[in-house]
Amino acid sequence: MKKQVLALAISAILLAACGKKEEPVAAPAESAAPAVAATAEAAKPAGPMLDDEKLLNIYNWADYIPEGMLAKFEEETGVKVNYNTFETNEALHAKLVAGNSGYDIVVPSAGFAKKQIDGGLFQAIDKSKLSNYGNLNAGFMSKVASVDPENKHLVPWAWGFTTVGINKQKVEKALGGMPMPENAWDLVFDPKYSSKLKACGITYLDSPSEIMPVVLHYIGKPAYSEDPADFKAAGEMLSKVRPDIRMFSSTMIDDIAGGKACAFIGWSGDINIAADRLKETGGKDEIVPLLPTTGGLVFIDTMAIPTDAKHVNNAHAFIDWYLRGENSASMANEMNYPTANTAGMDAIKPEIRDNKTIFLAQEDLDRLIPPGGYSNEISSTLNDTYNAFKRGK
Repeated sequence: MKKQVLALAISAILLAACGKKEEPVAAPAESAAPAVAATAEAAKPAGPMLDDEKLLNIYNWADYIPEGMLAKFEEETGVKVNYNTFETNEALHAKLVAGNSGYDIVVPSAGFAKKQIDGGLFQAIDKSKLSNYGNLNAGFMSKVASVDPENKHLVPWAWGFTTVGINKQKVEKALGGMPMPENAWDLVFDPKYSSKLKACGITYLDSPSEIMPVVLHYIGKPAYSEDPADFKAAGEMLSKVRPDIRMFSSTMIDDIAGGKACAFIGWSGDINIAADRLKETGGKDEIVPLLPTTGGLVFIDTMAIPTDAKHVNNAHAFIDWYLRGENSASMANEMNYPTANTAGMDAIKPEIRDNKTIFLAQEDLDRLIPPGGYSNEISSTLNDTYNAFKRGK
C-alpha cells in the first residue's frame, strides 16, 4: 500500500481511537423571530468553508479507505471526490516533484514527508478550519513534530509498522524440524532460514525506504544512517539472501492472499488484510504479522495539502471530517490499522482493538524502530544499494 516512514512511547495512543468547492456560508438574514430562537440559531455551527468548485482530488495508498467513506462525505458536503492511489512513497514523491500534480490531499509517510516539507512541496495546514483537530492525541502529535516542527503540515491518517509476516503452515513445513528463530527478521535476512523458505517463496515490499532501514537496523547500524559505509555493509548482507528472494511486490495484499509467498516483509495492516481475504475465500492457512524481538519499523501515514492545490478549503473540510471519531474508527475497523484519534475508540470493534498485532502491547511498542527520513545527499546511495540488490548485482 500504503504506503512509508519517533520512539513511540504511545501505549496511550494505542488505547486512543483512531478526513471542491462550494460557496461560503452566507450570513443569516435578519428575522422577526423571538430573541430566544435567534440565539439558538446563532449557537449552531456555521459549517465548513468550501470552495466555489465542488471538487476534491485525493491521492492515497491503495487499500486504505473504508468502503462508502467517500460517498458519505460527498453526500454530506456536496463535494465530488476524485480518488486515486499509489503503491510507494517514491511514486508519490515523483509526482510531487514533477509539479502540477492536480491533487488537493496526498498521504505521505511522515518520515518520507520530511524532505517534501523541506522542499516546500506542502502548504501549512490552517488549524482554525479544523474543529476536530483536538481529537488527535497530543503525545502522538509531538512525535510527528520531530519531522514536521510545530505540526504545521501533516495530519495523521493511520499508522502501523513494517515487519515480517508468514503463512504459518507453509513456513513450518518448509523449515522441517528447524525451530522458528527467536528474531523473526532472521527468516528473511539469514541464509540459514531463507534458503529453506526459498521453495515456498520470500517476498520483499518493493520500496527502498522501507527495506533499507530494517536491513541497517538488523546489522546493527542506525536505521536512518547517513554513512555510505553502512549502506555498503547492508548491501553485502542482502547479497547473501538475494538468491532466495522470489519477488519484490507492490501489490502485497493480493500476492500474500494469492499464495505467492510464505514469508514476506510488508506493512502490518496489509498482512492482516491479506489474512482476512484468504479466510473470505475459504483458505485454511493462517497468515500473521510477527513481532520481531528487535522490533518492526514504525510508519505514520499523514494527510498533507500540496502547495499548488486548487481546492484548499475542500481539503480542510475533508481532513476535519475524517478527524471525527466515528470516521477514523471506521478506518481502523475495516483497514486493520490503528489511528492517532482519541475520539471514537468505543466504535472500534473489539476484535480489532484487542488484536495485539494492531493495537500493540507496551513491550512490543517499546521495541519499535522509530521512523525517520534520509537526506537528499544519501538518497542516491540508498537507491543504488537497493537497486543493486534487486538486480542481484
